[in-house]
This record gives sequence, C-alpha cells and structure tokens, in this order.
Amino acid sequence: MQSTVNFTVTETAAAEIKRIADEQGIENPILRVRVVPGGCSGFQYAMGFDEAVEENDKVIELENGVKIAIDEFSAPYIGGAVLDYVQDFMGGGFTIKNPNAANSCGCGNSFSC
Repeated sequence: MQSTVNFTVTETAAAEIKRIADEQGIENPILRVRVVPGGCSGFQYAMGFDEAVEENDKVIELENGVKIAIDEFSAPYIGGAVLDYVQDFMGGGFTIKNPNAANSCGCGNSFSC
C-alpha cells in the first residue's frame, strides 16, 4: 500500500527534474530519493530515476507529472525535508534541507541524526 510522507519539492527542483527527464526521454518520470549508509557523517542522499514505484514506497505526485518515490527505510530520515535546486556561480545542483539532520559534512551530501 502506497502512502505519502512529508517531503517538499520546490517549484525550481520540480522543473529541473522534469527538464532532465525530458532530456533523457523518460515519459513518466519517477525520481527515487533515498538515504543510504555512508559518507563522512553516517548517511548520505542518493537520487536517480526509477522505472516503477514499489508497494511500500511513500509517493509524492508533483503537478508537472513527476513522481517522487521514497522507500520505507529512508522516509523517517527525510520526513519534513525540502528538495531544492540551486544555481550559483559554480553551477547548479540539487540540495536537501533536512530538519532531521543533527550534523552534516561540509559538502552537504552526508549527515547524521
């Protein structure tokens, strides 16, 4: 049974996900957002397109047709987080602002709870 989780995707991030999916020819994009053990702080984020939603995934459907799938393990670690896309002088990239992260490393890609 699929359910939702409190995970926000900004309009900028949603547009960038859709742009990348269109560029790669993905018609019904599902972006899987996961937390995996590793990184210098204990956990790190992983994101990539997937072909299907699993039965126990938490699913968020965006207005532009993109689905965000979060697995059962990851959901408690990123509940309340915000996925954004930022553009600066060094280029652009996705960021996750996570209220559950007690500590994070300098690169912003790993955290601990």
